[in-house]
Amino acid sequence: MIFMDIFPDSLSLWPRLALVLGMVVAAHICVRIIRIVSNQIAGRMMDRSLAKAKTINSLVTSTIVFMLYFAAVGIALTELGVPLTAYFASASVIGLAVAFGSQGVVQDVVTGVTAVLADQFDVGEMVEINGQAGIVEKMGIRFTVLRNAFGARVMIPNRTIGNVIVYPRGYVRILADVSLPDDPALAAQVADKARQVAGMIHDELPGVLRAPLEFLGPFESLAGGQYLRIKFRVWPGRNGVVETVFRQRLVPALRLLDPDFADWMVTVNLEIDDSNENSRHW
Repeated sequence: MIFMDIFPDSLSLWPRLALVLGMVVAAHICVRIIRIVSNQIAGRMMDRSLAKAKTINSLVTSTIVFMLYFAAVGIALTELGVPLTAYFASASVIGLAVAFGSQGVVQDVVTGVTAVLADQFDVGEMVEINGQAGIVEKMGIRFTVLRNAFGARVMIPNRTIGNVIVYPRGYVRILADVSLPDDPALAAQVADKARQVAGMIHDELPGVLRAPLEFLGPFESLAGGQYLRIKFRVWPGRNGVVETVFRQRLVPALRLLDPDFADWMVTVNLEIDDSNENSRHW
């Protein structure tokens, strides 16, 4: 037998039940302690180079917790006189039901381990999994937990992990270029208004932007004109909000300063980066 009687046979039913309950409570306390220690260890791994260690720590913790609960239930059944054949056997009706029900569990475990070994993503990285974007908060033996733009925890069963996009920079960068008039005084007013509108977007959409705005320029274009560049760093999949709201507010505001200001004078594009910081697709 895997689980042997650990309490004397002379114990009556109620003392035995009390001891079994105490053992289960002790197992639960051990699980809580393990999770607290694991969280403290993960909290100290602030360097992004330790992301893989944080991922493995999360997966190992989930495995140990599962094994503790599994062992506690098995010992409790043994002490209560319940045959463990119903707990392990797959030939019986209960065993078959557990087997069919555990197929998803096995797939979760295998997929989770594969994701770690294949270096698909790590704890603390910004990813998009099956259309859900967020920061990887935890990788367990069954679920991968993301923290999305709204602060909500998204639990994704490991077996459903398919298309994965990793954003090593932690955001999507949007470049907004605002053409400036030739008149220096008017150009200064246009630049100030663009900064003001961008600042309003930053204050009103805190759940969209990942970092403070960056104002660059003015630069000289290939056509000889000048333009101001504004960098937005946003959550993946939320760039449409910035593109739409920013243009809708900025163009009318600039036309009050310069009636000749045209729509094409404000361009909003995603930045293309050919360096090693490109998103990884799986």
